[in-house]
Amino acid sequence: MERNIKLLKSMSYICGTLLTIGTALFFYGYFVSVYHVVTGIGIGTVMGAVFIFIMGIFLVATEETIEEGKKRQKQFLS
Repeated sequence: MERNIKLLKSMSYICGTLLTIGTALFFYGYFVSVYHVVTGIGIGTVMGAVFIFIMGIFLVATEETIEEGKKRQKQFLS
């Protein structure tokens, strides 16, 4: 369980940083810059941060489910 908490905390820091950078790039590209490529990079960065977060949550939930199933199996067999 402690490993999952560490994974979730580190993932939230990484995704939060990427989300902030992506939002800043999006606003810069949309409102300030003449180059609209920056807007696309900002949108891609935000989508990447959300994807990483969702995949991390999925991995932690899957690991918890597997560990719980192993505990139930041991309890059932003994």
